[in-house]
This record gives sequence, C-alpha cells and structure tokens, in this order.
Amino acid sequence: MEQTARKVIALGFFDGVHLGHQALLRRTVERAEERGLIPAVFTFDRSPREFVTGVPVPLLTTAEARRAAVEALFPIHEIIVAPFDEHMMTMPWVDFVLELAQKYRAGWLVAGHDFRFGHRNAGTPALLSKKAAALGMGCDIIPAVTLDGVTVSSTRIRALLEQGEAEEAARLLGRPFSLSGPVRHGKGLGSSRLGAPTVNLVPPAGQLVPAYGVYAARVSVGGRVYGAVTNVGVRPTVDIDGGVTVESHLLDQSVQLYGKGCRVDFLRRLRPEQKFESMDALRRQIARDADSARSYLAAQEGAAL
Repeated sequence: MEQTARKVIALGFFDGVHLGHQALLRRTVERAEERGLIPAVFTFDRSPREFVTGVPVPLLTTAEARRAAVEALFPIHEIIVAPFDEHMMTMPWVDFVLELAQKYRAGWLVAGHDFRFGHRNAGTPALLSKKAAALGMGCDIIPAVTLDGVTVSSTRIRALLEQGEAEEAARLLGRPFSLSGPVRHGKGLGSSRLGAPTVNLVPPAGQLVPAYGVYAARVSVGGRVYGAVTNVGVRPTVDIDGGVTVESHLLDQSVQLYGKGCRVDFLRRLRPEQKFESMDALRRQIARDADSARSYLAAQEGAAL
C-alpha cells in the first residue's frame, strides 16, 4: 500500500489497552478493511492529565508495553506517538483535527465516548464528528464498554489493583496485569536461605504496582513461562533497602535468569505483605504460599481445558 494512502486513526492514550480500548481498536481495523485504508493509532508519549495537573498518574502500561499490547492484539500498521507538551496542550481543538487530516492523512477517525482534546479539553466527540464530516472524513464514536454494569476504564482498573483485586482487574483488561523489566540480583535469600529460585525485578519508573502482598503469578522469561508466587513490597522481614521490589519465587524450577527480560503476570492476591519474626518463619510461609499458588494455577489450567 502506498505511503500516501489515507488512514483510519484510533485516538486515545490507551493506558492498559483494556476491553474499552480494544473495542475502539477493533472498529479501527474493521473500518480500514472496509475502506481500503491503513489502520493506525494516534497516542501520546506521556499522560496528558499528569502533564496538565502536575499530579503523577501511575500508569498501567509503559509506552513500550502499550505499543506491544496493541500490536499483539490487532493488525495495526502504524502507531503515532506524539509528544504531549505545551504546544499540544494549548492547541485549539479545531487545529488538532486539521493536523490529523493534513499531517497524518486521516481519512476516518475512531474515538471513545469520553475522548476530550484541544485547549482546555474543549474538543468533544460531537465536535470531532462534526468537524470530521466537514473535512470529508468519517468518524466513529465508540460507546462505553461495561461489565456487570461497570464501565471499563483505566481509572477503575488502577483502583482495583491498588486494592489488590488482580482477578477483577484482569477481567477489565482482558488479560492479567503485568510488570516487565530485566531480572536483577537480589541478596540471594530466595535460593540460598529460603529454598526457592527467585526472579527479582524493579518496576519501571512511573508504572503502577499492585497493592503490597503475595500473589499467585506467572513469570515469562526467555520464551518460557513459569508458575510463581510473587511478593510486591519492601520485604520487611529481610530489611531490603531501595524501595519497592517485585520478587517471584519460581515453583519447582531451578534456573539462572539474571540479565534477561522478564514479565510477571499477577493472577490472584494470596495475602497482604507482613513481617515475620524470623527467616525460618518466612521460609515456612513461602512454602504455604507456594502450595496456594500451585492449587490456584492447577485450577486455572483445569478450567481452561
């Protein structure tokens, strides 16, 4: 297809690429196939809300993870990542639509029911549709996606994860919430004193971590997937300095994975983080957590058959 071909462009920040975002992206691909256009996404390099308010917004996905999720789920041909800066923040809404048509060669636009844009968020879905029609473009506005009467949104998913509700968050995301990063060296306590091989990673700056505690999890690294019990927090019993860590004890595995890329999928919170009176007490609790995680993973695998 020629580079000058028009595009169907999905608009949004897409944090989490949840079920609501997926409905929008699905429509984008459908319109592109119907019209012989290129399916594309227009997003920003940072949270617009954080830039405008100055209040940090812990994100469900890094920019890299958003791109990877979109590309894994849909045949999107182009992802446009625009800087959200002073220029973008103060751009009149009309100019934003004109730029989509002229600079990015939009022939059709797809946006969510709550999409706001332009200076002071003056642009609305209704204005977007009207201006798109005036410029000879089509426009779809996707209604809210709900589950059990609750609107699927990044804000709702963040709140669930902050409460440790990993299973409900996964329902709204359409997959488990995950954190990714290189495997780091810890103090060696997992393998040498606790009797379990461990994978440690430090969450990327600015990304949300779920509520402190212990989770049944899956760890993907080096093309393989391992069952795991994962602790999120500051590890009060072993007195580790340096902030929040994500430490996964692999179930029934003995592997050396330092330096490799790792993804931890959080499946269910088993218990809150707590301090134990001794390393022996911690080791015994890890064994109980491992049994709980094995039971949960076995039940999940059985349900999938």
